[in-house]
Amino acid sequence: MATPSQNAVPLMEKEVETPFDIVEPLALTCPVVFASPHSGHDYPASFVSASQLDPVALRRSEDAFVDELYEQAPHFGAPLIRAHFPRAYADPNREPWELDPAMFSEDLPSWVNTTSPRVHAGLGTIAKVVTDGAEIYADKIPFAEAQSRIEHCYKPYHEALQGLLDRTFEKFGTYLLIDCHSMPSIGGPMDRDPGNNRVDMVLGDANGIACNQRVTNLAHQVLRDMGYRAVLNTPYAGGFTTRNYGKPLENRHALQIEVNRTLYMDEISITRSAGFSKLVGDLTELVKALCAIDPSLLIR
Repeated sequence: MATPSQNAVPLMEKEVETPFDIVEPLALTCPVVFASPHSGHDYPASFVSASQLDPVALRRSEDAFVDELYEQAPHFGAPLIRAHFPRAYADPNREPWELDPAMFSEDLPSWVNTTSPRVHAGLGTIAKVVTDGAEIYADKIPFAEAQSRIEHCYKPYHEALQGLLDRTFEKFGTYLLIDCHSMPSIGGPMDRDPGNNRVDMVLGDANGIACNQRVTNLAHQVLRDMGYRAVLNTPYAGGFTTRNYGKPLENRHALQIEVNRTLYMDEISITRSAGFSKLVGDLTELVKALCAIDPSLLIR
């Protein structure tokens, strides 16, 4: 039986030249790594032309400008990895092979995960829809297209992230991954809270199994002290990244942070709003607090 590494279907031409970058600190002084997996906006021309949506509609799945919200992290001794490819093109916060068979022009290999809740919602590794439920593609796409995106974008991103975490763990005996996201101000049709107005921030630690509770509580308290309405794990408890890299029993921690987009941007035009600068300042204070954590508090 063929596996993802053995499959002989040829890959399509690489279209995203640089799938990510890493902003390094002058010195690695804390056990924290920041990641922005959904703020990428390098849209290949062939992807845009294959879509039945206009470019702005495609961007509504994007966590626009989130990498900029956390850009001060390296000044506090932590690296920041930023995906360049857009979430609608390939989603690094999914398993590598969560695919909807209805999207493809041929049968998928048996090892592909076709039944996950994310696939059912149209938001697999290669998304079928954007966050408002609009379908992306006018026609079915070849499986080789999914392979190409996963091999050229998804896998290099996770290899680099794993490298940052391994380096941090080797130096400190622990790590804390902060997975940085933004959320629509109103729950979408595929969400757990459709039509509901949302709070300012959601902290996701997989309901307590991906991160030391002291870290979650610290982040929660810092945000509340600044006046933000922050809740835990509802409607987002953390995606693949949080659950895959967060293993507190092994001194490996991951916390997902979702920021309400109305705090810093216009959701229709995908432009920064007047609140952008204030949010950058406030999240910088959160970054500072997280980077100041004593590594010994993260070690069992």
